[in-house]
Formats: sequence, structure tokens, C-alpha cells
Amino acid sequence: MERQKPFVLALSAAAVVGLACITLVLVWVLHFKEGLDWEGGPAEFNWHPVLVVCGFIFLQGFAIIVYRLPWTWRCSKLVMKFAHAGLNLLAFIFAVIAMVAVFDFHNAAKIPNMYSLHSWLGLAAVILYALQFVVGVGMYLIPVTPPSWRGMFMPIHVYSGLLLFGSVIAVALMGITEKLIFGLNNPKYKDSPPEAIFVNILGVLLVVFGGLILWIATRTSWRRPSDHASLSLHTNGGGEDNSKVGPNVPQRSDGMDTGTSGDFRKRSFKLEEEPN
Repeated sequence: MERQKPFVLALSAAAVVGLACITLVLVWVLHFKEGLDWEGGPAEFNWHPVLVVCGFIFLQGFAIIVYRLPWTWRCSKLVMKFAHAGLNLLAFIFAVIAMVAVFDFHNAAKIPNMYSLHSWLGLAAVILYALQFVVGVGMYLIPVTPPSWRGMFMPIHVYSGLLLFGSVIAVALMGITEKLIFGLNNPKYKDSPPEAIFVNILGVLLVVFGGLILWIATRTSWRRPSDHASLSLHTNGGGEDNSKVGPNVPQRSDGMDTGTSGDFRKRSFKLEEEPN
């Protein structure tokens, strides 16, 4: 559809920038640092930024927008719920392993744990993320949850998810800045050596990636339609007549009908609309 072109452009940009962030963080630890290992030394610590960028940022970002992918609208809402939950669970596992790597390194090097603002906010983000996941599963994957509860909790679920995503990026920026200040001695961070410039570019790309994900997630015109409307769109083949969901049904300017299926969609949003 014509209106999908801006979405595909934004999604492609997010994917390219996200993969660039993963590439840059790997180059940082493999070229400028000691590489990757799990023996309690600096190479074990390097797993921390890699896993945070790959999981807690990249995977979480795409978990947020997985409902928006028009190619998945043929799938049932339950399947997409499991995809959303699965990506978030994988991101959480990455975050936990990243924290273990830091604690192991600190303990081996006799460095105090939890002394910086970065560590405080990072631990808070992981705990709140776990709470968000558990409550989300309880609300939207357990069929006994009343629909009225789901509708009432949905705005909180969406807002807290976006807030956590933005907070994780902010905490990551604090962490890489802290690492550069402590890790660069000759020359120092203030002297702008190549490593500092390289990692600053990584930080800029993380912000760009976050901005693209939040833009995609907050465009109401890119929301997944209700299962009824989605079926109608795909049944009509996605061509020039795909705005028609029934005979003689008045259409809105955004292509959705104002008749029966529109009422169905409104009821669907009120009772159980996912963060799509």
C-alpha cells in the first residue's frame, strides 16, 4: 500500500542504524579493548556493553514495534503476543548476563559494586523490566484475565515500555561515557583520541536508533488494525480496493471504515489493544 512506504523507510532506517550500533560496539571491544572472554578480567567486562546493545536496546526496540509490521498482520494476535513476549524475554536474558559480567569483573578486580549513578539506574531498569514482563504476561497471555483489566492497564503498559526503552539508552550513554573517562589515560578522554571519537559516534547512533523506534511506535496511522479489519485488508489483496471492507460502507480519510468494522475496532481497542 502507498501509506506503507513511509513505514518501510523508517523500519529500514531503524534496522540499519541498530545493526550499525551492534557492529560498532563489537569493533570497540575487539579492536580498542581486550576482546571477549569469561575469565573475570577486562575481557569479561566487555560482554556488558555488547549484550546491552544487542539485547537490551536492539531486541527490546524491535519487540516494541513487532505489532506494527504489516507483513505479520495475517498472523493471529496471540501469535504476535508470543513474539512480543519472546523478544522481550530474550532482551531480559541478555541484560541479566550483562550484569553478571560486570559483577564478576568487579569482584575479581576488587572494585566496589553499585557505586555509580550508572549502576543504580541500570539495576533499576533491569528490575522494572522484569516487573513489566511478568505483569504483561499475566495480563495478556493468561486467558483468565478480565478484558476490562487489560484495557485499563494497557496505557500503563505502553507508557512504561517506552519509558524503560528510553531509560535504557540513557543509562547506556552514561555507561560508555564512564568507561571512556576511567579507561582512557594516555591520551585522556578530553584529548579526543580515536577511541573516544569512535565511541561517541556509537552513542549518537544509539540515540538515533531510539528516536526511530519511538517514532514508529507512536504513529497511530501505523497501528495494527483489529484482527477483523486486518483480515479484510488482506482478503482484498492490498491493492487499490483494499480500503473497502464491505459494500457501501463509508470510509474515513485514513482508509478505515466508519461503519460496522470501525465500531468493532473501537470496541477492540477499548477492551484489549496491544502496544501496536
